[in-house]
Amino acid sequence: MQVAITDLLGRSLKDLRISVTDRCNFRCTYCMPAEIFGESYQFLPKDEILTFEEIARLARLFVSLGVNKLRITGGEPLLRTDLPNLVSMLSSIDPSLDLTLTTNAYLLPQQAVSLREAGLKRVTVSLDALDDEVFKQMNGRGFPVQRVLDGIEKAAEVGLTPIKINAVVQKGVNDHCVVDLARYFKEAGHIVRFIEYMDVGNRNGWKWDHVVSAAEIVESIGAELPLEPVDSNYAGEVANRYRYLDGSGEIGVIASVTKPFCGDCTRARLSTDGKLYTCLFASGGLDLRDAMRSGATDDELVERITGIWNRRADRYSEERTELAPLQNRRQKVEMYHIGG
Repeated sequence: MQVAITDLLGRSLKDLRISVTDRCNFRCTYCMPAEIFGESYQFLPKDEILTFEEIARLARLFVSLGVNKLRITGGEPLLRTDLPNLVSMLSSIDPSLDLTLTTNAYLLPQQAVSLREAGLKRVTVSLDALDDEVFKQMNGRGFPVQRVLDGIEKAAEVGLTPIKINAVVQKGVNDHCVVDLARYFKEAGHIVRFIEYMDVGNRNGWKWDHVVSAAEIVESIGAELPLEPVDSNYAGEVANRYRYLDGSGEIGVIASVTKPFCGDCTRARLSTDGKLYTCLFASGGLDLRDAMRSGATDDELVERITGIWNRRADRYSEERTELAPLQNRRQKVEMYHIGG
């Protein structure tokens, strides 16, 4: 039985994003820049990371509070050993759950089959450019695009669909690549979602003048591949949808900087070390791991989760826009801890 809960702004809890590792094989400049996250960087020790059993227990409680979508994230989630075991545990909670995974797809060719067999329904792949040199620069490791495309192809082959491609657009870095991305995946039959460059965490050097607006992205694509707006699939959908006039698919744009959507946000985030964050840009989270390990009952955990959600009033992206062109300098959790 589900008991829906709402926050101070009337927003329900519908979507839980679960970070299963803080490690990543990429060093994307807007998330984990290599000059900071080098070989000597200390990631979380194993005993501080939630076990699969702990994740599944919490996920079950979140589902009882109205969550209908579970997204597995990282870091790079495919680095977590035996990830299909967790997928199987989560899929057994409720067969109707929208169980998804966000990945850079580098390891997806080897894992797609086992993930699908374990109950994963679909994947979202991060890919910021098709141009090899641009992509190598942005992923910080010199990895080629083809390995990611191979992962996408394998995911499509085994039925992890519909596949969505997430591309973060930065001015002067890959903004000249958006039309190529749109055209390629239009032909491949997948949906690209172009994301405005955001000030996630504290270390990516974000500035307002590095942002390419959603309006500019739509204009540049539409000039070559005519588009028209489409209604959202559901309340709280983060991407504004546009379909090609020739009927051959669609794109999405996520305008969290220029047109924030805090008023519809139904997402909570569970960090690698078991903290509950109610906003991507939160400064701190509620510790659920230590409560579990200290013997908290399910009812006590539900009370903690309900308590923080009922008091939730987060609207950081709206506040950032209201402050424009000034930057909000508050400290924020790093994205690789909570999965974006």
